Amino acid sequence: MSESSLKQRLQDDMKAALKAGDKQRLGTIRLIISAIKQREIDERISLDDAAVLAVLDKAAKQRRESITHYQAANRDDLVAQEQSELVIIQSYLPEPLDTAALANLVKEAVKASNATSIKDMGNVMAILRPEVQGRVDMAVLSATVKDILSH
Repeated sequence: MSESSLKQRLQDDMKAALKAGDKQRLGTIRLIISAIKQREIDERISLDDAAVLAVLDKAAKQRRESITHYQAANRDDLVAQEQSELVIIQSYLPEPLDTAALANLVKEAVKASNATSIKDMGNVMAILRPEVQGRVDMAVLSATVKDILSH
């Protein structure tokens, strides 16, 4: 597999943040690169852009969950920290899909997989996952697929 251009962009941005003295951005990018390297070591592979997107997507999801927990605990300082990290992470993710575009993609995947019921959901999700990674929350994707398959 060739070197991930997204991984290279993260490395370049880390160097730029270091030179600029942007501690917040530098720390967040280092966390992402660390997560990427950890996965590469664990799986003994070099991650491509799709796999790097999966790592970024997971990091974004973790930040959203943390924000919810910190808001419930009235920890505004930690909410602000997580939100700023989330903004940085999202800058590396592709443009999110709107509801109509997502519905169209799901309908195309249903046709492509010849899905007829909820039992076929796994096949539809397998087609969609690589295409929408980082562009939509997987829970939203799952709910959309269920909705379309149940009609």
